[in-house]
Amino acid sequence: MIESALDLRTFIETLRQRNDLVDVETVVDPILEAAAIIRRVYEERLPAPLFHNLTGAMPGARLLGAPAGLLRNRRLAYSRLALHFGLPETTTAPELVEKIRSAVKARPIDPVVVDTGPVKENKWIGAQVDLNQFPVPLLHEADGGRYFATYGFHVVQSPDGTWDSWGIGRMMLNGRNSLVGPAMATQHIGQVRKMWTDLGKPTPWAMVLGAPPAAVAVAGMPLPTGVSEPGYIGALLGQGLPVVRTETNGLLVPANAEIVLEGEISLSEQAMEGPMGEYHGYQHHQGNVQPVFHVHAVTFRNNPILPICVAGLPPEENHTIWGTMISAQLLDTCQEAGLPIDMAWCSYEAATCWAVLAVDPVKLASLNTTAEEFVHRVADVVFGSHAGYLIPKLILVGNDLDITHIDEVVWALATRHHPGSDHYSLPEVRAFPMVPYLNADDKQRGTGGKAIINCLFPEQFQGKIRAATASFKHSYPEQLVNQVLAKWQDYGFKER
Repeated sequence: MIESALDLRTFIETLRQRNDLVDVETVVDPILEAAAIIRRVYEERLPAPLFHNLTGAMPGARLLGAPAGLLRNRRLAYSRLALHFGLPETTTAPELVEKIRSAVKARPIDPVVVDTGPVKENKWIGAQVDLNQFPVPLLHEADGGRYFATYGFHVVQSPDGTWDSWGIGRMMLNGRNSLVGPAMATQHIGQVRKMWTDLGKPTPWAMVLGAPPAAVAVAGMPLPTGVSEPGYIGALLGQGLPVVRTETNGLLVPANAEIVLEGEISLSEQAMEGPMGEYHGYQHHQGNVQPVFHVHAVTFRNNPILPICVAGLPPEENHTIWGTMISAQLLDTCQEAGLPIDMAWCSYEAATCWAVLAVDPVKLASLNTTAEEFVHRVADVVFGSHAGYLIPKLILVGNDLDITHIDEVVWALATRHHPGSDHYSLPEVRAFPMVPYLNADDKQRGTGGKAIINCLFPEQFQGKIRAATASFKHSYPEQLVNQVLAKWQDYGFKER
């Protein structure tokens, strides 16, 4: 299955073989209709749609929706996401996190530079560039424009050539040969852009669409500043990713991507971007002025496939891909700092507004600490990291819960959190400006909106429990639990 992680078309064919893909041959309009279908797919947890016949697009161009959506079958819920990493369809959330963490700890494997690849099958240079020929979708009725990039990543390089940054980003169409989108100073693209700006030069740039699925996933990982993503893709897959140089600025991009846009980020030119229905689940009413990205060349495969994410209520790719990658980085950060954390998970349903940390009460007791001391130690470690900067709230629970099951997290919030003593507001901690509940003062200060919610009973700080959990997992002998599971279909129940 490693081939599915290395090539989008192999990934799609694997979904088709699993009956997890719908080939939509009916004529569909990329203006709202395709997005409406994809939103229903997310919300009903249905197979991914591949649209073959799109109004107003060049012949053969296609759209892929919900590339990392969840499945309704709980046993296979993460299968589409797992395929991004070449993992089996029954992969669990903890197994996903461990796979991602193993790549962080492994030796990076550099990409393999090749002379050419499928992405070079078609080339538009200079005046030939016309982005309107692609099926660029309008995703929500109130959006300020059509978004070319919602499931692709920026490629930029530091002026000294030591840092290749591949980072997820959105791009709105701004005409036949330009785009507009965020390049925040706190993000890696903004940091690299500042290096070029300090030299008085526009930033050489590329956008990769229809990339190898593993590359998209790693581009969504909050790696430390200065760490190059391509090497970690190699570590994740155990082999170097084939890359080619762009036509006009020499950046390295995946050789078998579907579409690569290349050009530069303007030094000073700006345009209005948005508004856009975003990943926190809200449709904003006001756009923002953002940098203009000039497209000097486009290379693409025959019959190109443009994957898209229709942001909104979770779960969609902002939650399944980005949230999972953040979870792995958070867990690694906590354990490297010696915190007694067994698992970290950004609940998809919380739209990356909280992460849950599962605490080992035995190790916690050995710290001989108090709730307040422990909370502030966690805050210093987590919120001081790049991954923690992105998450405004942390929930601390005992490791008797499966924190990847939202119903267990809700139960802990309702029954273990004391509203008078277990809520810790951290108004001076640096804030991520995209969090929707921040007010104008928070955004101006750059702090606020951070909190830790303690769902650990006081006894757990002494390694004791107040009461055991009454459940199938905890209330019966292990032998009987295994017996019931083995005989489940014999009882007459169907596999979920």
